[in-house]
Amino acid sequence: MSLSFDPDRSQALPIYRQLYQRFREAIANGRLQPGERVPAVRALAAELNLARGTVEAAYQLLIGEGYLSPRGAAGTVVSPQLTAQARQAQPVPDAAPSYQPAHSGTLPMPLQMGLPALDAFPRKLWNRLAARQLRHSGLEGLVYPSPQGHAPLRTAIATYLGISRGIHCQPDQVFVCAGYRACLDLIRHTLMQPGDACWLEDPGYFMARQVLLEAGAQLVPVPVDAEGLDVACGVALAPQARFAVVTPTHQSPLGVSLSLPRRLALLGWAGRQGSWIIEDDYDSEYRYRGKPLPALKSLDQQERVLYTGTFSKVLFPGLRLAYLVVPAPLVDAFARQADRLHNHCPLLHQATVATFMGEGHFARHLNRMRQLYARRRQWLLDALQAQGGAHLQLDEQAGGMHLLALLSNQDDGPVAAEARRAGLAVQGLSGWYLGEVRRQGLLMGFTNVASAEQANDLARRLAPLLRRAG
Repeated sequence: MSLSFDPDRSQALPIYRQLYQRFREAIANGRLQPGERVPAVRALAAELNLARGTVEAAYQLLIGEGYLSPRGAAGTVVSPQLTAQARQAQPVPDAAPSYQPAHSGTLPMPLQMGLPALDAFPRKLWNRLAARQLRHSGLEGLVYPSPQGHAPLRTAIATYLGISRGIHCQPDQVFVCAGYRACLDLIRHTLMQPGDACWLEDPGYFMARQVLLEAGAQLVPVPVDAEGLDVACGVALAPQARFAVVTPTHQSPLGVSLSLPRRLALLGWAGRQGSWIIEDDYDSEYRYRGKPLPALKSLDQQERVLYTGTFSKVLFPGLRLAYLVVPAPLVDAFARQADRLHNHCPLLHQATVATFMGEGHFARHLNRMRQLYARRRQWLLDALQAQGGAHLQLDEQAGGMHLLALLSNQDDGPVAAEARRAGLAVQGLSGWYLGEVRRQGLLMGFTNVASAEQANDLARRLAPLLRRAG
């Protein structure tokens, strides 16, 4: 038997897979018949000028799938048991994936929201701390981890929240989770029943909306104005709702803060109804005017607030680390569910974050990022004002990691779609509404805008899209 085979080394497909496919084609079109002997590995490797391991890998794959049959000293033959249908079967081509995940694993596009400054993260320091953890890890690093999270990290989080956010809690009230969504999953499995009514800020964070819909919650979109969530409107729409999901410090995506009267009204409603407030404090560390606002949880006298925070915005999203603080009476119930869900995060990451916080690096990093983000925010504001001022109304909020540019007379959907095709990760504000769309605008992250020149370049690329849409 002579097999014509010319490997294409420019393909991503390995050579052994190409050889495997050539054998299958020869068997399917009848050039190789059942029972016919194929060349020995050594002989075929010499004939085709390939490594023996390459030919051996192709043969083992064909033997494993039943196309070839080894006969010891008699050599290897095409399997006599192959039916005509099997011989004629062609390899099924790989289907092109159509699903687009929320996170692709690739470097971000310009103006992408929700990301810290990746270029400014102290990677050398982080790697040194992680290496130290690996060198000094003992048997405790080899056992199943605690479902609540690494104890030193929970202690560090409780200490940090007490100092920076005014939240007084014990480490056993802290649950370390694999991201914000995992926090919501833990809440839904512990407290939520299908059909529960849930207030959701409108516009509001789409990830929370998705998780709640999957849980079977009945979502009640509650409008947001200059003072944040309209609590009176929520009471009028669904007074007996069991949950309210809010971003009180820096509303996502409008950037406003929940006023003190409304904070007290929200807590009063939850206390009267026995309802739960899920506080998403996702980027409260970044405020550029005035003093940082205290967390809603710090005012919670009746223990109705479930507080969530994340390291994705202050360190880097690849950690997949967030945390949930629950009222003391609920610790046992949440611990049981955490144990059942097996929501474990890598111990190395948890231990490294605990050391990063305990040695003071975390506080210093936040201070540097506040100063850096203030500059980068101003760069993008100036550039957008210069290039697209006639079409944009820039909403300068006191904090956060993104800008909102309100549009005067355009629908934001086509503008955002065209910007994405042009390589800019701009989002339309209208897509964040669950109920009636009230405003049109563009949402843009500024944290990875590395220079004033880059900001001007991005604004120049965006300006013609706005002019065409207008």
